[in-house]
Amino acid sequence: MSQKLFEDLGFSPAEAAALKLKADLNTKIVKAAARYTQQELQNKLGTSQPRVSDLLRGKMAKFSLDTLVLYAELLGLRTEIKTTEAKKQSRTRGSAAGVPLVR
Repeated sequence: MSQKLFEDLGFSPAEAAALKLKADLNTKIVKAAARYTQQELQNKLGTSQPRVSDLLRGKMAKFSLDTLVLYAELLGLRTEIKTTEAKKQSRTRGSAAGVPLVR
């Protein structure tokens, strides 16, 4: 899922970044959870059946990033957040020199 998608839906770049993290993590959790029944997931995650159902149906708004990280770890997934510098807009020689580009 693309961060741009969330921005296109009207979220700020910061909100979009957080939503992308949650969406990516939720997708991986659902894949890992497929090995278990809902009853087994309740026990493994220490939560209720309705919460397990919400998790499996992708209701991300009901879960904090912290909770998703905890669930991922309990399901044997290693979680980490990587940061990189944002890509800067590159300028071509012509436009940098004040010469408009003709296409």
